[in-house]
Amino acid sequence: MNSIFLRIYGGMLTVLVLVGLLGISALQLLNEVRVDQYRERLAQGTFRLMADNLHPMVDVERRRAMSVWGRLLGIPLRIEKLELAELDTRDRAALRRGKVLVEQTGEHEASIYSQLSLDEPLVLVGEVQQISEQLLRAISFLVIDELVRYPWGDQPKRLAALHKDKQFGFEMRLVRLGEANLDPDQRRRVDEGDTVMALGRGGDSVYVYSGIVETPWVLEVGPMYQMNPYPVQWLVIIGLLGLCLIGLMVYLLVRPLERRLRGLERAASKIASGKLDARVPTLEGEVDSVGRLAASFNAMAEHLQRSLTIQREMVRAVSHELRTPVARLRFGLEMVADAETDQARHKYLEGMDSDIQDLDKLVDEMLTYARLEQGSPALSFQPVDLAELIAQVIAELSPLRASVLVECGPCREAPEGGALVEAEFRYLHRALQNLVSNAMRHAESRVRVSFKIGPNRCRLDVEDDGPGVPEEAWEHIFTPFLRLDDSRTRASGGHGLGLSIVRRITYWHSGRAAISRSEELGGACFSLIWPRRQP
Repeated sequence: MNSIFLRIYGGMLTVLVLVGLLGISALQLLNEVRVDQYRERLAQGTFRLMADNLHPMVDVERRRAMSVWGRLLGIPLRIEKLELAELDTRDRAALRRGKVLVEQTGEHEASIYSQLSLDEPLVLVGEVQQISEQLLRAISFLVIDELVRYPWGDQPKRLAALHKDKQFGFEMRLVRLGEANLDPDQRRRVDEGDTVMALGRGGDSVYVYSGIVETPWVLEVGPMYQMNPYPVQWLVIIGLLGLCLIGLMVYLLVRPLERRLRGLERAASKIASGKLDARVPTLEGEVDSVGRLAASFNAMAEHLQRSLTIQREMVRAVSHELRTPVARLRFGLEMVADAETDQARHKYLEGMDSDIQDLDKLVDEMLTYARLEQGSPALSFQPVDLAELIAQVIAELSPLRASVLVECGPCREAPEGGALVEAEFRYLHRALQNLVSNAMRHAESRVRVSFKIGPNRCRLDVEDDGPGVPEEAWEHIFTPFLRLDDSRTRASGGHGLGLSIVRRITYWHSGRAAISRSEELGGACFSLIWPRRQP
């Protein structure tokens, strides 16, 4: 058991290490995706604005505009055909949908692509070395250049439409100079037409302020946050913490399982040492695999204990049952040797023959009971006519005691199929034979056999007019080698296995055997109830 759990914990540790490595790899990949999205958000609006403005221009105007914007942005700009761009099919499809692509070409370098229009296979390409103050200032100049084409009263609406249409990755709004979050020196510089960069209140963002000439507006761009990838140290720490939490959770889940399996191991060891009453502790409502295993183990232990108990009782009872006929045989042999006449010798020989028959019957019942008790016997179910079976048994047993009338009582057959039921003929014949012979031994003068067949179940009753069985003994009447101390005494014959055999035969027919008092005859009434059709 220890080696099993060592392998389990070793496998868990391996899985946890793999999960940790996968988690760190996943976070690293997340970093790369976040960086790409951050770059695309910064470049989206600016390059879309430039591409849309270049679209209606002729070549000369385009070259002049790109030259101006290139000096303004501090990056080289060019136009090339879409099919000549070093892009894969997925990236080209993204450009056709109006998306701006950022392809990293170095540690701090990137190429930015934006298609001029959906019907023109030309792309604007910019080579960015790093995000500098000049680049941020140029964004404001480009937006202001677009806004000055409109009256100052319409400029806020135009800025909102421009922000939405070009999908800028940062906020832009028009504020009055007094509303800007600037110190007096910065306000003076903006009022003089300069572009000012200011830190946000948290110190982790940047705002760009530019005044619009001949208007009361100041263009506020931002906040623009710096991209901070997750540090590798953080990734390792997060991975280790995740592994520890997962390991703790798995341990808390496996620990009760280990404890329950060790309980199963202890119970198995006790049974192996001879303590057959050992059981695995179970809780009500356990439906997991270990709970089902414990229930199956307890059922197996109970069956094993019951089988060994029955075997011990059988050995003890058989040794007791054999003692009397063997003693009589020994006595008969001695008397035969001393007999003086043939008549006396013949009398002793008949007694010895009766004892031998008694021994033969005892061995037969023992073998039958052991075969039925060990496990499921080989049953071949077939249609059996109960009326014919009863008539056959009565014909076989009636001559054994002529003073007792064995009759077939009122029988109720099902409309469909008559008296046919599904059963193992050989065993059902043995069960009915045992009941009738038992009733004949204890009856005063009458034994009646009857049956009732319904749509789903059938019932067979054997009644007698004897003294009956006390009600307090009904629960134990089918116990092997049981004899009652009243009217059913040892003098009436039998070995105490007949009714046990009847019970086991009925059990293997998915039915049950019961006892009650006969209402008409006054004696015992034994009943067999089982399904009419076997599954």
